Amino acid sequence: MSATTVSSTLVPTEGRIGLRGNLRHIGALIRRNLLWIRQDPESMFDAVLFPVVFCLLFVFVFGGAIAGTDNRHAYVNYVVPGLMAMMGMNIAQGVGTGFNEDFHKGVMDRFRSLPISRSSVLIAKITVEIGRMLVATAILLAVGFMLGLSVSNVPGLFAAIGLSVVFGFGVMWIFLTLGVVMKSAQSVQAMGFLVLMPLQFGSSIFAPTKTMPGWLQAFTDYNPLSSLADAARGLMNGGPIAHDVLLTLAWSAVLTLVMAPIAIRKFSNKT
Repeated sequence: MSATTVSSTLVPTEGRIGLRGNLRHIGALIRRNLLWIRQDPESMFDAVLFPVVFCLLFVFVFGGAIAGTDNRHAYVNYVVPGLMAMMGMNIAQGVGTGFNEDFHKGVMDRFRSLPISRSSVLIAKITVEIGRMLVATAILLAVGFMLGLSVSNVPGLFAAIGLSVVFGFGVMWIFLTLGVVMKSAQSVQAMGFLVLMPLQFGSSIFAPTKTMPGWLQAFTDYNPLSSLADAARGLMNGGPIAHDVLLTLAWSAVLTLVMAPIAIRKFSNKT
């Protein structure tokens, strides 16, 4: 039997792996990632500390200037839903850097030798990162409630969390692609900051956009983070939501449909 035949027998292609096999592989890889987090709890620092730091920083440093010192409670209700959108972007950036490090540590060489589908590696990574995103969101909301956050629509709160997860899922495919194509984790992080900073601060996350110059308002109108933040505010405490929810879902669908095949193809070619 030739080496080629042996290789194709031991390592089937993704098309020959059924749904049950793919789910089994994804479950095993999720468990592997969770075990790694347990062995390296410092990897959770961003999900645990960022929500606390950002919430306290913006409420007490900028809240008085934006909403007035006597109206800081209103700013808590404004900024916390926006920070939910920001958490998803920050966690997504960590997906790319961690994935790039796995290449340099030889982890992907091990996966290449296993009879698993290439997409299962990416999906397992995203699933675990969504779990970290939910942890960060829960901590953010806990801090927000301690600072006076009020929610008039509890089902709307869970809908806002779900919408943030859907959008974060789409964004993660971008950073997975960067994690594959960039040469180092530092370059992934630098590229991430170049993408994140304009999106985060050129949005309605931290302040209303009505005081911004006209050209910047035009940018914020199509910024998906503005749509997600405004949708979360409307879902949690009332207000118009249809346009912002639909726009956020549209952005999420486009990012996933465009970037997921690219990420899987780049990963398959590199490994």
